[in-house]
Amino acid sequence: MKGMQYKTLCILGRLPALGLAELESLYGADAVQSADNAALLSVAAEDVDFKRLGGTIKTARVLTTLPTADWPAAFDYLKRTIPEHLQHVEGKLTLGVSVYGLAVSPDQLNKNLLGLKKIIKKTGKPVRIVPNKASALNSAQVLHNRLTHRGGWELILFKHSDETIVAQTLFIQDIEAYAARDQARPKRDARVGMLPPKLAQITINLAVGQVDGDKPVRLLDPFCGTGVILQEAMLMGYHVLGTDIEPRMAEYTQENLKWLVQKYPQLEMQTAVEVGDATSYHWPRFSVVASETYLGRPLGSLPAPDKLQEIIQDANTIIKKFLRNLVSQLKTGQAVCLAVPAWRSSSGRLIELPLIDQLTDMGYAYLDLKHVSRDQLIYYREGQVVARRILRLHKA
Repeated sequence: MKGMQYKTLCILGRLPALGLAELESLYGADAVQSADNAALLSVAAEDVDFKRLGGTIKTARVLTTLPTADWPAAFDYLKRTIPEHLQHVEGKLTLGVSVYGLAVSPDQLNKNLLGLKKIIKKTGKPVRIVPNKASALNSAQVLHNRLTHRGGWELILFKHSDETIVAQTLFIQDIEAYAARDQARPKRDARVGMLPPKLAQITINLAVGQVDGDKPVRLLDPFCGTGVILQEAMLMGYHVLGTDIEPRMAEYTQENLKWLVQKYPQLEMQTAVEVGDATSYHWPRFSVVASETYLGRPLGSLPAPDKLQEIIQDANTIIKKFLRNLVSQLKTGQAVCLAVPAWRSSSGRLIELPLIDQLTDMGYAYLDLKHVSRDQLIYYREGQVVARRILRLHKA
């Protein structure tokens, strides 16, 4: 590889800009290089705190870089080197291969891997090859076949410019673990929106990335809802403080945090959840703010223009009052990361809150990133009207 020696390949999620922003926030711009729907890190894969990452699907240790982006040449490298490395593997090997960016179809890849299996078996080593439904194995395939456990390998061949990075997956996003701590929570309410745990992690990481790691962190969520952000913050080892204007939501959050501590008894974080109006509440001491604010009324489809303007103005008024209240309680430089609503028109254009253009007048400044622009910090799903604009700010 040219330039700095990168040690880790991160395959990013459905919205790669958010995953890249998260990595830059945690590890610094100089340690990160953007690649096609992926990121390269100068941090060793073993040192990446993978469980806290919401925007990274796979983390892999870079083994070598080939001076070619030609699939036959890259596969020839596998045929020559894998049998030698198998001498250090005990028992049967389960092998999967994921290819990103190189010109090879899943059918051709499977044929090549059957040929590789024959080469391996000639060495006397028992091996099972995971068949590819696509050029790259998905998370479910990697998890089901235990390719990150002893006796399993997922090798990644990733096209980067005119080279091929060869890497071994060490960590994979655990879909079942996300579901277990989201859907199994005792208190959920679809009417107030369902904040995805992955987005909660990203929001926290974009805020906490600015905090001195030697000091204990107390994270504030002023719109805590059912407590998803507070839950994820506790799992990262942070003390949490949450408020919500609705007593029912505060009660739901308290129940969910109690359940989380019962599920993970090792958690010893301080928690405080109160009923409070974010537009006027005075919070006790906190380190950072991470929150999904009021998103406006739920929408299954885009309403008439006058109705939409009414919804936007309603959300804008509440969030603007909150921001004015919050800035008076922030110290200079204190970090804030907020998910605020943005509405997707029928053409896909985003309709933003008017307050976006008034943040500097309210005493805020952007915490800009090197590898990701402000405009790219957007979370959405196809077919949804209400997206989330991610604001990464601090008090000026």
